Amino acid sequence: MSSSRVLVVEDNERNLKLVRDVLEYAGFVVLAATTAEQGVAMAVAEPPDLVLMDLQLPGMSGTEALEALRADPVTKALPVVALTAFAMKDDRARAMADGFDGYLEKPISVRDLPDQVRSYLTDKG
Repeated sequence: MSSSRVLVVEDNERNLKLVRDVLEYAGFVVLAATTAEQGVAMAVAEPPDLVLMDLQLPGMSGTEALEALRADPVTKALPVVALTAFAMKDDRARAMADGFDGYLEKPISVRDLPDQVRSYLTDKG
């Protein structure tokens, strides 16, 4: 499981670097995209084991990117977890209703992130 490929779609350079560093240190192979469009293209070209998707992205939103991934036969079953600074009570429920497989709040917990990612990979079955 330690060589699982995780695609992180995040437009904030600091957040992207932090997530990448934490996951790579934990043994994951991390792919990075800074726009939803780039993330969708990367996922279709070489599907990762999991996608961490920011919801607020320039251009196409994370939710629109999820819709594009679900519409493509290559990526329709790919687990996609919302990674967002939205922290209102209804935001988690909204993300889950939109079809995300999970929800992680920013700022991330450096200590918990690797196990959180592993749990989504395990749930994939």
